Amino acid sequence: MADKRDYYEVLGISKGASDDEIKKAYRKVAKQYHPDMNPGDKDAEMKFKEASEAYGVLSDAEKRKQYDQFGHAAFEQGGPGAGGFDFSGMDVGDIFGDIFGDLFGGGRSRRANYNGPSRGNNLRTGIRITFEEAVFGTEKEIELNLKDECETCHGTGAKAGTTAETCSKCGGRGQVTFTSQSLFGTVRNVQTCPDCRGTGKIIKEKCPDCYGSGFITRKKKLQITVPAGIDNGQAIRIRGKGEPGSNGGERGDLLVEVAVSSHPIFQRQDFDIYSSAPISFARAALGGDVKITTVDGDVLYEVKPGTQTDTRIRLRGKGVPIRGNKQTRGDHYVTLVVQVPTKLTNEQKDLLRQFEETTGEKEKTSSDKSKKKFWK
Repeated sequence: MADKRDYYEVLGISKGASDDEIKKAYRKVAKQYHPDMNPGDKDAEMKFKEASEAYGVLSDAEKRKQYDQFGHAAFEQGGPGAGGFDFSGMDVGDIFGDIFGDLFGGGRSRRANYNGPSRGNNLRTGIRITFEEAVFGTEKEIELNLKDECETCHGTGAKAGTTAETCSKCGGRGQVTFTSQSLFGTVRNVQTCPDCRGTGKIIKEKCPDCYGSGFITRKKKLQITVPAGIDNGQAIRIRGKGEPGSNGGERGDLLVEVAVSSHPIFQRQDFDIYSSAPISFARAALGGDVKITTVDGDVLYEVKPGTQTDTRIRLRGKGVPIRGNKQTRGDHYVTLVVQVPTKLTNEQKDLLRQFEETTGEKEKTSSDKSKKKFWK
């Protein structure tokens, strides 16, 4: 027994570890070295076997007590430690259902209610709306295929005058259990019943209208309320309009994904709107009212004399409503772009020359005539 590693060392825990700590440690080691995760790796297989042996002793209060007192010698005389741990007295399916439930698709709690009420799947569809509709909200009508309970069989899937029978293979549980021998002893493997496909019922005479499914698919129109402030890519959830549930479970939901069309003037960032607006050279120099286009319509904004191009102004409360609160809105930021006239009359040119002389710009230009000109 000198070549056997200490069980606590194998699981990487202290001697005072609790039952939960032992199980957690085994879960970690077993996942790492499980043969299914390491096909053909003999070293991993041995480490998994070693960890399983350690868990089998330390998870049993009586065996752990013996091990703590005598070490491996407690099991030398034909005991479980002599030739590999004996799983005959343990429910291996229970252990692996607990330890590997999340790895291989579900543990005991899910299997126990396998054919119980199950909620239906969610459905997804999409709509496209304008920028303004996203800001202020709107109503949209969509058309899609939805499943409803078959009126002929009332959802049973069975022909009128007949009923579904309990599956003889699984006894109505929806699952069947297979046992096999492995390196670790007898292992139970629970699978979906192949005859009833997990429903626990067999329909011998199917409803002629729904062909045994219990549901009829119909094209329906739904009115969708698009809330103010919704953004591109967000979804509207409509409760109870998804796939029907099974065995009395509730319906899933319908998720309507919203695509917002771009706008020629406005751009959006969160709840703020951004745009640019032209301003004449004279208005920028002298100041005065400038017409600004917003989602609420045109407004007048008074700019200060000497406003420079690319000046950004802020229109408070002219942005996008915060979803669920129409009274609170973001802001609208406008970049003012000074427009330089490209076509001037002779009179306008003379006036600009006079303006240039009065500001001293002409004298400054004349003093630089000695400098070499750059020709493109």
